[in-house]
Formats: sequence, C-alpha cells, structure tokens
Amino acid sequence: MIRNIIDVKLSHKTYPIYIEKGLLNSIGKEISKIFSGKKIAIVTDENVNRYYGDKVIDSLKNEGFSVKKIVLKPGESSKSFETLTYVYDELLDFPITRGDLIIALGGGVIGDLTGFAASTILRGVPFVQIPTSLLAEVDSSIGGKVAVDVAKGKNLVGSFYHPEAVFIDIEVLGTLDKKYLHDGLSEVIKYGAIKDSKLFEALLNFKDDAELLQNIGDIIYTCCDIKREVVEKDEKEKGDRMLLNFGHTIGHAIEKYYNFEKYSHGEAVAIGMYTITLKSEQLGITEKGSSEKLKQLLIKYELPYELPEIPKESLLEAIALDKKNNGDRMNIILIKKIGDSFIKNIPNTEMENYM
Repeated sequence: MIRNIIDVKLSHKTYPIYIEKGLLNSIGKEISKIFSGKKIAIVTDENVNRYYGDKVIDSLKNEGFSVKKIVLKPGESSKSFETLTYVYDELLDFPITRGDLIIALGGGVIGDLTGFAASTILRGVPFVQIPTSLLAEVDSSIGGKVAVDVAKGKNLVGSFYHPEAVFIDIEVLGTLDKKYLHDGLSEVIKYGAIKDSKLFEALLNFKDDAELLQNIGDIIYTCCDIKREVVEKDEKEKGDRMLLNFGHTIGHAIEKYYNFEKYSHGEAVAIGMYTITLKSEQLGITEKGSSEKLKQLLIKYELPYELPEIPKESLLEAIALDKKNNGDRMNIILIKKIGDSFIKNIPNTEMENYM
C-alpha cells in the first residue's frame, strides 16, 4: 500500500497522520525523522503489548533510543486518576523531561490517558499516537482531545493537546477480534451518517468483513480526512466539531449507567445514534427511513441499536453532566438525512423527547 499522509493544520501547529500497511515494522526510523532526542517512554496495555510491545521497542532501540515501557491493564477502568498517578510516577522515575517523547501505543483508552498524562506532566511533554484499534485509528487518536474518566462520568477531566504525529498501521487490525473491529465501525458509521452518504452506502454494500478489510485503508483515510477538516475549522469544539458527538450524549450516559462494563464505547454510541435518529424522525426533523437505514447497518455489523430498559431519570442525570451542556440548555446532534447533520440547541428539559 502506498503511504497516505494527511496534515492537520491548526493555528499553532501542524502535524501529520501517516496511514500505511506495515508501518510498525519501521516505526523506529519514522520516529527518528520527527524526534531528535534520545529518551522515549511507551504507554500501552497488556493486550497490545503482547502483540506489538517488543516489536516497537526493538525498532526504537535499533535507532539508538533509550526506551521505558509502561504496561497497563486493558479496558475503560484504566482511564482513571489512580492509573494516571501510576503513569506519572513511572514517567518521573525514568526520569522524563520536556525534551523527551511519550508514545501512546494502543486503543482509545491508552491514547486518551497517555495524551492527558503528556499534556500535564512537567506542564507538557511531546507525544505521539500509534493507535491499534479501528476506533482509535479513525477517531480518538486525531484532534487532540485527551481525558480521564471520573466517578460522575466519562471524559469529564481533560484538555486539548495534540500529538506530534499519528502513525496508523492498518495491518494491526488483522489481530482484532470481530467484536472490536465492529466496535470501531460504530465510529465509521457515525462519519457516514453525519458527513458522507457515500461512505454509509459503501458500508451497507460490502458483502462481508473480508471485503470491508480489503477497503479499510480507504475507509480510514476518509474518516481521518473528515475529522481533519472539522478540527481545523473548530479545534476547541465551540461549533461544528460538536457534530462528531452524534450518538455520544446518550451513548456516554448508557456507558456510565452500566459502570462501563456492559456496553463498549462503540456499542453505546450505536444505540445512541439509532435512538436519537428514531426520535427525531418521529418528530419530523429527520428524513423518513433514515433510522431504518441506520438500523440495517448496525444489525449488519452486529452492533446493538435498541435502548436498554434504563430509567429515563438515570439517563437524564448522566446527561446533565455532559460537556455539551451550557447552563439550562444543551446542544444535541441530529441528522436531516444520511450524510447531513446539524447542531440543535434545546432546553435541558426537552432532552427526554429524544430518548
């Protein structure tokens, strides 16, 4: 595969997203092109470490880097202040300096946690994203949103802190279980629903996962390019970047209600997208048939769509802490039709009409 490069151009910095099959095989050389220091700390989890930890470390050491590896438990529970404190301690024992580099090697949890650690330790150490899940490759590794969870909800403590580069090796998706591949597809479906009807239709038309994976490089490129365009226009989520939260307001509330144990992020977002689209269609806001198309696609990729039996007041309580709230009003993301989305500002009291 020919290397694809997308440059994210912000007012204060520009950084590249590299998309290439087999990129991890030469990651040491790639890092040496953008980093002239000598010390690198890698944060990863046990699952990713089993597949790629030694490969990445060996490649970095071959380029003369001194490397420390920090391995965490997999799963959303690691995106906590307790784990963050452990990561700080390990980095300071290295010891890390502002002239060194931190690498996030893993999925969305590792990327978010590591990015937040990098943004805050010593008031900021450069970092690089090497996403290893489809969800992270198309979404969470790009755009600079880094965070940890707290007891009150997901991503409620965080910052905007962009990486020096994002290295996407599509070959790593071959080691993903089908469940995690489909989990990441929830975010791909989101991009199709809010911005790209052709992407949405392509996902509907693939015969099976094998055909999907044959086209995964183009899919990842399309999603990354959509996110680049949105982030360049609205880095701090004051306007159109909110569109990327389609399905997330209800999705995050579902995750929180089940203490991040019953539904994965992608599954919860899938339910959120369908639920709010079904309701907005019933309210005459969304083109008829849109929710059915969304349902077909979610079923095809074995993602849930029905809102579980959760008391509305419990969901509304979680939604009340949503970052998109502004006083007694909030922004929700709706679609006019597949591929065409918009932000609707509503009183908080109206949210139950969309659940």
